[in-house]
Amino acid sequence: MGTAHETGTAPENANRVGEAPESELPATPGDGEVSVTEEGTELERTIGLGGGIAVGVGTMIGAGIFVFPGLAAGRAGPAAAGSFAIGAVIALLVALPASELATAMPKSGGGYYFISRALGALPGAVVGISIWLGLVFATAFYLVGFGNYAAAVLDEAGVAIGGVPVVVPLALLFGAFLTLLNVMGTENAAKLQSYVVGLLLTILVLFLGYGGLDAVGVFGTASTPERFMPFGPMPMFTTAALVFTSYLGFAQVATIAGDIQRPGRNLPLAMIGSVLVVGVLYVATIFVSTSAFGSARLAGFGETAIVEVARAFVGRFGAVAILLAGLLATVSSANASILSTSRAVFAVSRDALLPKFASRMNLRYGTPHVALSMAGGPVLVLVALGEVEVLAEVASFLHLVMYGLMCVALVAMRRDEPEWYDPNFRVPVYPLVAGLGGLSSFGLIAFMQPASQIIGLAIMAASAGWYKYYASNVALKGVI
Repeated sequence: MGTAHETGTAPENANRVGEAPESELPATPGDGEVSVTEEGTELERTIGLGGGIAVGVGTMIGAGIFVFPGLAAGRAGPAAAGSFAIGAVIALLVALPASELATAMPKSGGGYYFISRALGALPGAVVGISIWLGLVFATAFYLVGFGNYAAAVLDEAGVAIGGVPVVVPLALLFGAFLTLLNVMGTENAAKLQSYVVGLLLTILVLFLGYGGLDAVGVFGTASTPERFMPFGPMPMFTTAALVFTSYLGFAQVATIAGDIQRPGRNLPLAMIGSVLVVGVLYVATIFVSTSAFGSARLAGFGETAIVEVARAFVGRFGAVAILLAGLLATVSSANASILSTSRAVFAVSRDALLPKFASRMNLRYGTPHVALSMAGGPVLVLVALGEVEVLAEVASFLHLVMYGLMCVALVAMRRDEPEWYDPNFRVPVYPLVAGLGGLSSFGLIAFMQPASQIIGLAIMAASAGWYKYYASNVALKGVI
């Protein structure tokens, strides 16, 4: 069980937004040791490499496998596999800069922390507050998905629910459970994440292995290959913008950097490794799915396409297994997002962009219990209200802004090279990778729905207003 330590009052410059003095970035402790700085209470490093990968993979596996195959095949045909591959390449172009920044600044908050220290207080405040809200939106979307999958599993298994509406109650109940689990110890949440992702990957590997052998004729007649780009090359790129939302989870690893053991080694491996694992699974899923039915028929199944593919392979058992996998995917995504949201709130509060009480620690469990309530509470409200689909795309918009600014932050750090900036990992082929990552992130925003763009910009403007009328006044008074 984690514990938290408290030290004396922070020195005047120890926690000023936009600065990262050497005292704030000490040598990271070993496995299981508490991170203690001059700032005061810190988080215990309880998550290893496996847990970090589980957070990244568990957040990303979701829509890419359980929602998008039919939709993507309808837009691009078999070339939808190329769309997912393009998404993976863009994600890697951002994961590499994020890895360098994370090993230089292995602190809770991830993108907010990097951007505030590299680009200044205002960009940091906009990103920090926006990502808090964006993660809340995404978590609500995952929990509603959990409720839908749970109801579908019960229905497919023949359990009669008599028309009783169970989706929202199940989502609310499980959201409250995950929040409480995170309060009672980060290692508890990390263990659940590892177990869930392990079982999820087992089901998916078995499904994709069987489907791949079926496609080449081992279990039946080999499918006749379709033309790879039946609609030409452009739909492959526009579809990449649609499916890129499936790759938004790797940055959550950086958000919980303050909990990661041996961050200089484990952060880059967890972020880059999770993108590679998920990218391979996504491409394989499209190959298996289009081989089973053909892209036109697959598109007709819509958002349930992958369930019908599994049913075609092994009947009702296959459909139930994939529905169970979808249930596990929503559990892992929601759990990782609640954990990441709380760390974003914790980091923003430590810099007094939110009231300081939000960074209070539970000394028994070693967790930021107030930040967790500010993560889980709004999520439950959104779940109860419903209609969270648009908010999920708004979360993607806010993440893409953060990704682009992280690439800019790397350029700023390399240009200035402050004395304390000493990353264990450095981006290869710099500055090309950072430039392409930033341009790709900002460029994908242009392909999003206008409503999502407007809401995202409004949230960023409100965050800037909050900084101007609250946080900057606090800073001038010497609180941070």
